[in-house]
Amino acid sequence: MTDRIVAFLILCLMFSLPLSVAVIFTGEVMLNFIFLWPLFMSALWMSGGLYFWFYRERHWKWGKDTPPPVLEGSPLISILIPCYNEGDNARETIEAALAQRYENIEVIAINDGSKDNTGEVLNQLASEYPRLRVIHLAENQGKAVALKTGAGAARSDFLVCIDGDALLDRDAAAYMVAPLLQFPRVGAVTGNPRVRTRSTLIGRVQVGEFSSIIGLIKRTQRVYGQVFTVSGVIAAFRRRALAEVGYWSPDMITEDIDISWKLQLRHWSVFFEPRALCWILMPETLKGLWKQRLRWAQGGAEVFIVNMRRLWAWEYRRMWPLFAEFCLSTVWAFSYAVSIVLFLLGLLLPMPESLYVHHLFPPGFTGLMLGVVCLLQFLVSLLIERRYEKGITASLFWIIWFPVVYWALSLFTTLVAFPKVMLMRKRGRARWVSPDRGIGRLKS
Repeated sequence: MTDRIVAFLILCLMFSLPLSVAVIFTGEVMLNFIFLWPLFMSALWMSGGLYFWFYRERHWKWGKDTPPPVLEGSPLISILIPCYNEGDNARETIEAALAQRYENIEVIAINDGSKDNTGEVLNQLASEYPRLRVIHLAENQGKAVALKTGAGAARSDFLVCIDGDALLDRDAAAYMVAPLLQFPRVGAVTGNPRVRTRSTLIGRVQVGEFSSIIGLIKRTQRVYGQVFTVSGVIAAFRRRALAEVGYWSPDMITEDIDISWKLQLRHWSVFFEPRALCWILMPETLKGLWKQRLRWAQGGAEVFIVNMRRLWAWEYRRMWPLFAEFCLSTVWAFSYAVSIVLFLLGLLLPMPESLYVHHLFPPGFTGLMLGVVCLLQFLVSLLIERRYEKGITASLFWIIWFPVVYWALSLFTTLVAFPKVMLMRKRGRARWVSPDRGIGRLKS
């Protein structure tokens, strides 16, 4: 049985399972799952975030006057910056990377066949800063190839990888490498991205999202042992671990999700370091946000397809919670889609009473509970994240839109990405596209 047939059968199952539940039991059972799954996940994220904060994070010193972390032996750190059409951002990004308080660093910028003036900007910077090296690729090969090229040129075993429009905090590189030095089986460390584009409602909602959801998810996943993905915009790797798994895959649309699973399936650990701040640009238009989140959803589905057979082995049992969470979230999206179809059919056609869906939004007490839990989640995230970003409280006003945006995006991107990946005949090389960089920027 080919992978394509298996994928087709799984896709059929995703559509048929919610309908089967509605037929065998009632449409209300399916609705209960639809409304209670976000409630359960919020409670899980809050519990995991608070556990991580209480047992680890609250003891850490943090602030303007905090000295930089001391790395035993003062090892060299290689900072890799793949760039594609980053002429407007390259100088700011590279100068922030070179401004690390930990001085034993080298910065390698990889110009991946840019079509703008990125190459000229990088050459000018290389003439100004001796610790910067520039590699030019003749044509666009994709981020995975650019990163692998930079890793091959790096002189260190510790690689900090950031995007070409990201601004590293002054101690981010040292914080990222510290767990790699302390724990021999740590293969990667993911940092703490902070959004600096916030001139539109979409930008401001994402400030709340990164604070009240993504940070809590990373903390929770780290508590139960595995992380779904490092942040592609800021992550550190042990070169030996990368070499063992064959580095980044050039045919995966999201190289960060893929490398996270490859490392953990080879029993390397992935850490989350919230003190490793990185100020990033995010989409501020609906079109840009949709493209970004669809790519993320497609990347998750690709990793699911690639690894779904081998995950059942007992040796990969530590990955089962991540696998179960992904599967249930996908079933949730298809269940919601089926409920919408049943709701519309019920308005037009007579159906068995068990199939009627009377409402598409949380009713009464359930809706009240979702609202209360959502508010609690915001307060928990504020308690944890306020030390890392000044003025984050002001963003709480815009977080009221977050549940609608987050779960709506999860729903529609899953419905589009999952069939697309399941029915894909062959993956080609994943190449760069110029993303939506946002409109208004807030500097750190």
